[in-house]
Amino acid sequence: MRLRRPLAAALGGLALTLATATSALAADGTFLWIGPHGKAYALDSPPEHKCFDMAQEARAARNATKKPLVIYSQKKCKGTSLRIAPGHAAPAGTHFASVVFNPR
Repeated sequence: MRLRRPLAAALGGLALTLATATSALAADGTFLWIGPHGKAYALDSPPEHKCFDMAQEARAARNATKKPLVIYSQKKCKGTSLRIAPGHAAPAGTHFASVVFNPR
């Protein structure tokens, strides 16, 4: 019985720490883009510093996160790049194949 309270407190603290660490490594907000057939897509709180390849056609990137992002013309974050500040969008008609949030 005496061991349960300290163990519960420790596990609760660990869970809180992990939750805080996870949110600290995310670009809080939403990344928006247009995919095939003009369908809108959104990604909430994407992880930072990781390159994401788009599975399909992607254009009209809009950065509604609190961190900058970079879109690339080719997969694996290669090719021509365009940095998009928080609250801004790529120029009309800009297609992209990969993206990284809060690049290093």
